[in-house]
Formats: sequence, C-alpha cells, structure tokens
Amino acid sequence: MTNTADATKIILDCDPGHDDAMAILLAIGNPKIDLIGVTTVGGNQSLDKVTYNARATLEAAGATDVPVRAGCDRPILRPLKVAAAVHGESGLDGVELPEPSRPLDEGHAVNWIIDTIMSNEPGTITLVPTGPLTNIAMAVRLEPRIVDRVKEVVLMGGGYHVGNCSAVAEFNVATDPEAARIVFNEKWPLTMVGLDLTHQALCTPEVQGRIDAIGTDLAHFASGLMDFFRKAYRNNQDFIDPPVHDPCTVAYLIDPDVMTTRRCPLDVETHDGPALGMTVADLRGPEPSAEECHTQVAVKLDFDRFWNLIIDAIKAIG
Repeated sequence: MTNTADATKIILDCDPGHDDAMAILLAIGNPKIDLIGVTTVGGNQSLDKVTYNARATLEAAGATDVPVRAGCDRPILRPLKVAAAVHGESGLDGVELPEPSRPLDEGHAVNWIIDTIMSNEPGTITLVPTGPLTNIAMAVRLEPRIVDRVKEVVLMGGGYHVGNCSAVAEFNVATDPEAARIVFNEKWPLTMVGLDLTHQALCTPEVQGRIDAIGTDLAHFASGLMDFFRKAYRNNQDFIDPPVHDPCTVAYLIDPDVMTTRRCPLDVETHDGPALGMTVADLRGPEPSAEECHTQVAVKLDFDRFWNLIIDAIKAIG
C-alpha cells in the first residue's frame, strides 16, 4: 500500500492476538498510516509466539518490509499470565500461518523504540500499544526525553466502566498495571481506547460476510481469525459476536471522527486486591481542556465507519 506524504508514522507495540493481527492489516492497508515498525511484548501469549504471529501476519499481507523486534517477555513486577482461552495455544489459532520469509530484526524492541523516536523529528512518531504496556514503560524510564518527542500515544487498554479479566480491570492493563501507571502518568497526549469503546466493535455475521465477499487469500485469513475469535468469546466471555478491540486505535488515527472521546484524568490501581488493574477515570464535573488534562477516553464508536476502514484496507492490500 502506498502511503500519502502526510501519513502518520506509527510504532505498533502489540501481542498478536487475533485483534492485534487485524490492527496490523488496517495499518498496512490504509494510506494515511505509515507503519514504520512492529514491536512485540508478552501478553496474549508468550513473547516467542506473539513475535512469530506478528511476522506471519505481515507475511500474509505481503508487508515483509516492515521490521519486527521482540521486547519484554514478562511484566515489570509480575509473572505473565497469557490469554490462551481467548487466543489459543499459538495466540493466533484458527488459521494456518505462513512461514515468515524475513528474519526477526536484531535488537531489543525497547532500545529500538527509543532510538527511533530520538532520531526522528519531534512530534512525528505516534505510539500505538495494543498489548501490555511493559515495553513503553521501560522505554520512558530508560529515556525520559521521548515523552516530549512523541506525537501522541493511542492505546488499547483499560475501561472506565467495565473490565474483562476482573470486575473492573481490562487484560492489557491488568497484565502489567505498574507499566500502565507509568505510561498513563507521563505528560504525553494519551488516548485510552478501552473496553467501553471496543465492545462496540463487534464482528457481526454481516460484517464477516463482507470480508468473505472480498474473496482474496488475505480476506479468508482475516475471516478465519474471526471464526476462532467468535467461538472463543462465546465460550469464555458470553459474547455472541467478538469485539475486535485493537484496530480501533489505528482507525482513530486514520479518522478521528470514527469515535467520540471524553477528556478526563486517568490513573491505574496497582495495589493487590479486587481493584488491581482498574483504570480510574475521573469523569466528574465539566470536561477539562487539553491544556488542563493530557488524557482522554474513547466513548462511542461509529460502527459502520470503523468496519468500512477495515474492509477497505483488506481490499487495498489485495
């Protein structure tokens, strides 16, 4: 896919994952996004598995020019608890993954994130984390100057009214709450695309029918991912159709009107107990200005606009 001159340069920090794979496809297939690199983190599955999945997804999309670097294999303080019930033993169960032709790029993801941000002009790199926030927290602790140079952070995680791995905690944040707290409290512009929004991004049979109708190998790959995801969500989280969380972040960068947002202070509960991993959103009073508050939450999704972006991207990749 040819990117436009003013395309948004993003680093997609992910743990593929069925919905991470869809985020990769959307980033590749839309000319408003310049995917300059994929970094991986232990989350939905072990680091070696999600790293392979990222490479295999890029291979399936013919995007072998995109570098992939592996990052942290566990949270900062806690053991890794993977989401095999939702994503399977491979992390991308349900499809036959192509063998990646490009070797894994050398170097640690955290160092590469820092080097890339520091070597590009300030305000030109956007961070898009769709897994636990370990890599991003480690990068900002190792090189605090990246905060002032990053254009913005648009992450999938959290939820201001709803959780999925506990009553109040979402998986990515709960996996490494200490990392999330670090990332949320840095002063970069940050948009939290949480469960309140992503639970609106359901892959209905009608949507999947539109993907199938494209008829390409990549469309069959995407549809196969959604078949497994649907069964997993029905069996484990009582959803009829699966919420496709992660591409909502990329969609927002392509077209901010795909969702409405609400500016509010955010923090993360890191104490052990029933609220561990909760994202605390202060929605009291009038909405603060951007000067007063650097964080915002996604509230309402334009369903058709969102899925049109994904379907158009799969068509464009061919």
